[in-house]
Amino acid sequence: MTAPFDQPERIARPTHPAGRGDDEIMAECTLERGRVGGPGGQHRNKVETAVTLTHTSTGLSAQAAERRRPKDNERMALRRLRLALATHVREPVPDGDIRSDLWLERTRGGKIAVSPTHRDFPTVLAEAMDVLWAARMDIRRAAARLNVSRTQLVRLIAKHPTALAEMNEARVQRKLRPLHP
Repeated sequence: MTAPFDQPERIARPTHPAGRGDDEIMAECTLERGRVGGPGGQHRNKVETAVTLTHTSTGLSAQAAERRRPKDNERMALRRLRLALATHVREPVPDGDIRSDLWLERTRGGKIAVSPTHRDFPTVLAEAMDVLWAARMDIRRAAARLNVSRTQLVRLIAKHPTALAEMNEARVQRKLRPLHP
């Protein structure tokens, strides 16, 4: 027997590339080490500490060279790659309630609670961007599908300036005005 106010069943979606585990993303990438020029004094550039990760299926890449340890640079490049994937790779969004468990965990009362420095940020950003593209840049429709306010959705995207620029470019192409946080 079902209660009259049961929520519609949520539709499972495949994990966005930005939300995959570190090992899974690394398996999809080529890793290059090298040296870079610039300031840093006598301790920098003696060894190949710079790291470039290239996601083979999308061609997106990210680099990090500001740390002295290659492992630290690898971790930073992976974070940057996740953000690039979240910003530039779109996944299809079916009809129905498509909010992931992570999205539900990160939203309460129409507000999105995730810091741009948190590990979950690229995944939450990717989900928001996917729904926004599926809604054809209609902020009102996308916010309603994600059960958050329009302001919260724009603020989330604005936390990553590249994502905001990507969204506004797509809005202008659709003859919509750009949005500002």
